[in-house]
Amino acid sequence: MKKLSLCCFTGQVSNIRESKQKHSLRSEETMENLRKNDTADISEEKIVDQSIISPSSSRATNIIHNHDFSQGLHSWHANSCSAFVPSSDSSDSKEVAAKSAGNYAVVGNRTECWQGLEQDITGGISAGLEYSVSACVGVSGPLQGSADVLATLKLEHRDSETSYSFVGRTSASKETWETLEGTFLLSTLPQRVIFYLEGPSPGVDLLIKSVVITCKSPKESETGTGACVTAGDDNIILNPTFEDGLNNWSGRGCKIALHDSMGDGKIVPQSGKVFASATERTQSWNGIQQEITGRVQRKLAYEVSAVVRIFGNNVTSSDLRATLWVQTPNQREQYIGIANVQATDKDWTQLKGKFLLNGSPSRVVVYLEGPPSGTDILLNSLVIKHAEKTPPSPLPVIENPAYGVNIIENSSLNNGTNGWFSLGTCSLSVGTGSPHILPPMARDSLGVHEPLSGRFILVKNRTQTWMGPAQMITDKIKLFLTYQVSAWVRIGSGATGAQNVNVALGVDNQWVNGGQVEINDDRWHEIGGSFRIEKQPSKVMVYVQGPASGVDFMLAGLQIFAVDREARFKHLRRQTDMIRKRDVTLEFTSADSANLHGSFVKVKQTQNSFPFGSCISRTNIDNEDFVDFFVKNFNWAVFGNELKWYWTEPQQGSLNYKDADELLDLCQAHKIQARGHCIFWEVESTVQQWIKSLSKSDLSTAVQNRVNSLVTRYKGKFKHYDVNNEMLHGSFYQDHLGKEIRPNMFKLANQIDPSALLFVNDYHVEDGCDPRSCPEKYIEHILGLQEQGGPVGGIGIQGHIDSPIGPVVSSALDKLGILGLPIWFTELDVSSVNEYIRAQDLEVMLREAYAHPAVEGVMLWGFWELFMSRENSHLVEAEGEVNEAGKRYLELKREWLSRAHGHVSEEGEFGFRGFHGSYAVEVVTGSKKVLKTFEVDKGDSPLVVSIAL
Repeated sequence: MKKLSLCCFTGQVSNIRESKQKHSLRSEETMENLRKNDTADISEEKIVDQSIISPSSSRATNIIHNHDFSQGLHSWHANSCSAFVPSSDSSDSKEVAAKSAGNYAVVGNRTECWQGLEQDITGGISAGLEYSVSACVGVSGPLQGSADVLATLKLEHRDSETSYSFVGRTSASKETWETLEGTFLLSTLPQRVIFYLEGPSPGVDLLIKSVVITCKSPKESETGTGACVTAGDDNIILNPTFEDGLNNWSGRGCKIALHDSMGDGKIVPQSGKVFASATERTQSWNGIQQEITGRVQRKLAYEVSAVVRIFGNNVTSSDLRATLWVQTPNQREQYIGIANVQATDKDWTQLKGKFLLNGSPSRVVVYLEGPPSGTDILLNSLVIKHAEKTPPSPLPVIENPAYGVNIIENSSLNNGTNGWFSLGTCSLSVGTGSPHILPPMARDSLGVHEPLSGRFILVKNRTQTWMGPAQMITDKIKLFLTYQVSAWVRIGSGATGAQNVNVALGVDNQWVNGGQVEINDDRWHEIGGSFRIEKQPSKVMVYVQGPASGVDFMLAGLQIFAVDREARFKHLRRQTDMIRKRDVTLEFTSADSANLHGSFVKVKQTQNSFPFGSCISRTNIDNEDFVDFFVKNFNWAVFGNELKWYWTEPQQGSLNYKDADELLDLCQAHKIQARGHCIFWEVESTVQQWIKSLSKSDLSTAVQNRVNSLVTRYKGKFKHYDVNNEMLHGSFYQDHLGKEIRPNMFKLANQIDPSALLFVNDYHVEDGCDPRSCPEKYIEHILGLQEQGGPVGGIGIQGHIDSPIGPVVSSALDKLGILGLPIWFTELDVSSVNEYIRAQDLEVMLREAYAHPAVEGVMLWGFWELFMSRENSHLVEAEGEVNEAGKRYLELKREWLSRAHGHVSEEGEFGFRGFHGSYAVEVVTGSKKVLKTFEVDKGDSPLVVSIAL
C-alpha cells in the first residue's frame, strides 16, 4: 500500500503523536504549544473579507453541514463530552440569552481542554486549495475573564500517526459572541480530515453559533489550481456547453472535436451554438470526459443531466452511459454507472441520473461511453448539480376501497359472455363443469365465500398467443390499491408441450403481469398474482392469453379484488405469537429469600435472535453513516458483488479477495454473520468471457479451482453459500459440463467446509408471475439435486417482488415447506415511488416471513438510496434521512422485542411470554437492585431460567 505523505498547511503544522488511549487524549502542554505557536510561520495566512465567508454569501458555499445548528446536532459529534442545542425557551446558558437570537450549540461536561465539537470534512476539501474558516463562538460557566477557543484539524493517515494542525484562535468571554478566523491548505489528502473547535479550560462550556468553511476562488488562492468543492454550486462541470471551445474536456481513448453541424447540416445543436463529438472510438468505453476532482463532495447526492445522441457506423440506436472513474487515496479504482439512456442517430436525447460518493476520492473523472466502436458520441451539454431534496410522498387517500369486491363484470357468466369481448379473432362461448370452489389463494384472502357458478369461458380459434377474453376495467381501478388476481384455467386438447397461461393487463398499451401458470395436462389450474397502478391511466384492459396459437383454453371464476392488508396483519400477529415466542419462567433464588416475594421485576429484550440482514458493498463502508445504520439495525450481511466469480477473478489467475476481506472484517468486528453469495452464477450473461472461451476440460478444472480457492479461503467464516445462483433461469455450466456438475458443486463445497449450509437461490418463486420458478418447479429442482447426492441445506427465495399479496406469498412458502429445509428470503426488496406504499409492501413481506414457521431469515437487498438494484426501493435517502419505508422497518423491529414487568410470586417466580433472543432483567428487592441477562432459545416447551440474586 502506498504510504501517504503528511499534509502541509499555510498555518503551523504540529505533528502530534496520537495517544494510545481511546479518545486520542492530548496534554495541556500540547494545547499550550498550539496557543503559543498560533501566530508563527503562517505568512501565507489571509483573513478574508467577511462578505466572502458569511453564511448568506452568494460568492462561496459552506462545506460545513448544518453550519448554524438549525437541524440540531445533525452531522456534528461531541468529542468525549456532551453537547446539545437549547430550545428557544430553554433556561440553559442564561449568560448568552441576550447575545442574539437563533440556534447555537452548548458543549459541556468538558474534563479536558481538547474536548469540543467536531465534523468530518474529508469529502468537502481538496488538495492544493486554500480554505477560509470563520466561526462564531462563545463561552459559559465558571470563568473569570476570557478563554481561548481554537479551531483545529485532526488528520488521520492510513500508514502513519495521526497529526493535528492549528487553524485559528480567538479569545472569548461570557456574554459576547466572538469571531474565530483562520485558513488552511492541504498539499495532499490524508485518509480523514476532521475539523473541531476546542480550547477552554475543563468545566467551561464552549458555545458555537455557526461555522463556515469556504474554499477561496482560484483568483483569491495563491496556490489553488482548480475550483472549490461546494455543496451548492449550480454546475460542477466547467465549460458545460462548449462556449469556451474544448477547454476542460478531453478524449478517453479517442479524439474529440467541436461542431456547429454534422451530417450535411442535418445535425445541429439542440441549444447553444456548438456541440462536441467523441470520434475514432475503438472500444465501447471510449468517449468524452472531464475531470471533476475537487468539485464533487462525498456523501452528497448529485443529479446528472446531459443532451446526447450518436452518429455514424450504421448504428441507429445504442445504449449510452455516463460513468464515473474514481481513484481512492490508496490507489483503488472504481467505476460507477450514474446514468444511461437509449440514444439514437435521429434526435437529441436527455440522459439523466444520480450518484453519491461514499469515500474521499483522490481523483474523479466523469465520461460518456457505451456505443460500439466506430460510432461517434455527440454531447450538446452536461450538467452535474447537487440534487435537490425530493419532498416526501404524501400518504395516498383511497376513498371506499371496497376490499374483497370483484371488479370483473359477469365473472359467474350467468349472463353469457356479456361484459366480455374477444381480443383478436378468437371466439368465446360458455361451458359448464369448472370448479365450484374459489382457488386456494383467493380463499385465504376472502374467507367464507359463495361457491362459483361452475361455468367457464371456452376460447377457440386462436391464431396468436395473445388472443383471449378481455374486459375494460379503467373506471374500476383505484390508484395505489393492491389488487389480487385469481382464476381457474385449463387448456384444451391438441397442445404439444407445456403451455403458459397469463392474466395480463394492458395499461395504456403497457403490459402488466397479473399472474401466470404453466400447464401440461388437462386439469384445472390456479392462477394467482397481483398488480398495482400508481399513475393515472387513460385505459386499463384485463385479458387472458398465453397458449400457443391453435390451442384452446378455458377460464373460470376470474376475480380481481382489492386486498385489505390490515386484516391480514391481525392474523399474522397471532401466528407470529405462536411460532416466534416462548413461555418463560424466571426462578429467583436469594440468600434473603424472605424479602424476595413481591420484589419488582422488569424484563426487557435487548436483541431478537431472528436473522434480519442486508446486502452491503465495499464502497458502502467508506460512508460512516451507512455503517452506523447497518450495524445498529441488522445482524446478518450478504455482499452484493464482492464474492462473485466475475469480481474475484475478472481475468484468469488474477484473484481479488481484498474487497470481500474488508467487508468480512467489518462484519466480524460487529459480530454480524455473513452469507456467501455466490460461488457460481448459472446465467450465461454473468459469466466472464475468459470462462466462456475455455474447453470442456479446462472449464471443469476452473470450476474445481474456483470452489477450492473461495471456500478454502473462507472456511468457517460464511454460515451459508448460494452455491449456483439462479439455476431455474440459466444453464451455462450444465450445458457445458453436463447435469452432474450442479450436484458436484454442492458436494465439493461441502467437503471443504462442512459447517456451511448450502443453498439454492432463485427469483420470482413467491409471486406467481413466472412459471419457470414456481414453487412446484423449485421443489422438483431441489429434489433432483438431492437425488444426485447434492447436499442442499437451504432454500433461497430472492424476493424481488412487486405489489405483494400475503396469501400468494404464504402459499409458496407452504408448498416449499414440505421439503423440511430452512427457507430464507435472500435478496428482499420492494419498489414504489410512494414511500407509504413501499412501507406497506415491506411490512407485508416481513410479516409473512416472520409469521411462517419454515422461514429462518430475511436479507434485504440493500437499504440506501443509489446503492440498490431497483429504483424506489430504498429505506434511507442518499444523504442519510430515513424515509417512511425505513421507519416502518424500524417500527417492526421494535414490535418484535418483548417487554414485561410485575412482581415475584410467593414461589419466587415471574412468568412471561417473549420473542426468542437476548434479555436483561432488573429485580428490585427491599435492599438492592440486581441486573442479570439470559437467553430465550427456540423451543415448544416452557423455558425455566434460574437466576441467583
